[in-house]
Amino acid sequence: MAGARETKHRVLAGLAEPDWERLLPELADLGQQAVSPLFSALCNTSATVRWRAVTAFGEVIGRMALVTPEKARVVMRRFIWSLNDESGGIGWGAPEAMAEIMAVSPRMAGEYHNHLLAYIHDAEHRPDCYLEHAPLRRGAVWGVGRLAQSRPELARPAGPDLIHALDDCDRIIRGMAAWACGLLGLRTALPQLRLFHADHSPLEIYLDRKIEIRTPAMLAAEAISRITGAGPEKN
Repeated sequence: MAGARETKHRVLAGLAEPDWERLLPELADLGQQAVSPLFSALCNTSATVRWRAVTAFGEVIGRMALVTPEKARVVMRRFIWSLNDESGGIGWGAPEAMAEIMAVSPRMAGEYHNHLLAYIHDAEHRPDCYLEHAPLRRGAVWGVGRLAQSRPELARPAGPDLIHALDDCDRIIRGMAAWACGLLGLRTALPQLRLFHADHSPLEIYLDRKIEIRTPAMLAAEAISRITGAGPEKN
């Protein structure tokens, strides 16, 4: 138990350090021993630590998927269970971590991307796993965007749901959806994206391993530029 506590302390402390990325190879080497501390880190009070844990999960489980894929599947199933109403938990960080793992591991992406897409599938007959709780759904929309960065062909079926999310009552979800629509080059999203020009409310988004401050207007302008291949539109 002492070893497990020491590992947890080292992981949490390391993720809070400015040079935290130096810890990633060590965590990947730890493999299974790093999993429990990283689950704890997903619930940390620091948003920085939480997001860095998402990145670390990608490195750890991505390596695990190459060496012991069944153990990697156990972790993915644990994430899925944590988002199930019957689990009795909340599943904080689960969609984001799943997406990061899928961005790193083609094996896990091929096996689990449909689960991630189902979390935001807002059709007339929603799947049972649709995330009604907006804070969790934010993570799932971000996750679809993260998947779109590395494996757009797997994220593309979520296009209609991302466009639908542009009208979500939650502004953070709208912003994340705008970002993801741009990554997938969804031209059908352009009319809605152009309506974002006046929304300058700040929001946090994790990009390239850093928390950035953007606004829905900024994310939409970037998406429009990416979709059209033109420079940022003038308002």
